[in-house]
Amino acid sequence: MAAVTEAPPLAPAPQEKPPRKKRGRWTPYWLLLPGILWLIVFFALPMIYQGSTSIQTGSLEDGYKVTWHFATYWDALSEYWPQFLRSVFYAAAATILCLLLGYPLAYLIAFRAGRWRNLIMILVIAPFFTSFLIRTLAWKTILADSGPVVGALNTLHVLDVTNWLGWTSGDRVLATPLAVVCGLTYNFLPFMVLPLYTSLERIDGRLHEAAGDLYAKPFTTFRKVTFPLSMPGVVSGTLLTFIPAAGDYVNAELLGSTDTRMIGNVIQTQFLRILDYPTAAALSFILMAAILAMVTIYIRKSGTEDLV
Repeated sequence: MAAVTEAPPLAPAPQEKPPRKKRGRWTPYWLLLPGILWLIVFFALPMIYQGSTSIQTGSLEDGYKVTWHFATYWDALSEYWPQFLRSVFYAAAATILCLLLGYPLAYLIAFRAGRWRNLIMILVIAPFFTSFLIRTLAWKTILADSGPVVGALNTLHVLDVTNWLGWTSGDRVLATPLAVVCGLTYNFLPFMVLPLYTSLERIDGRLHEAAGDLYAKPFTTFRKVTFPLSMPGVVSGTLLTFIPAAGDYVNAELLGSTDTRMIGNVIQTQFLRILDYPTAAALSFILMAAILAMVTIYIRKSGTEDLV
């Protein structure tokens, strides 16, 4: 009889492991909680309060009540539209000057500074260690009527050109639009340089070598390679410069005159001197809405929607 071979024993079926509990599912939300609370307390609630203030009527003696008086917005805009346009113009001029001055400096730091890179970066950031007010007051000394800057501008007949353009008046620079724009440019220049440097520093140097191998001239390399790749930094820098410059009031207050008042000066006066809180709140919301609209259009036109 043939030997009967026994079949090997069957392996036990693998037991299904119980599903793991999703540990840490709420961790990201707990980490976001402090920031969300901060925004609610110091941004959302003040915005709601100012929004309700802008539609109130009354007086400081009798008190203000919410009457849904939206005509305050139209009255404020119709009365102070010159200050709005002036603020946009000054901020745009300062932004363009910051870009013209900041791009070569950021390019130098990113590609040519070498071992001096850290030192130049410290010099760019150093003004932040000084009060904004002190830095602005220093420009009153720099642009003094008897100072060397005004003397040099007179010698070079630069003031003749700026007088013709309406930027200065006579032989002085202080209390003119040029002084306000210079103050804005100086104070917000680091906000332009830092994003530009960050964007330029990320560009792979081999792309420049490839452009040179294809017989591209330096200007062509800059126009076709460097500048397009640095557009995120250009957009970020211009936004970081234009937005605070449009609402600034310190430079116009200290370096300008009554003819160079910006919308920030009007809001400050309405809040702290005239004590017309509804008008001040309405002006603040109009300024915020105008800047938001301009920034949205600018980002879409520049093709960098991923920045928002």
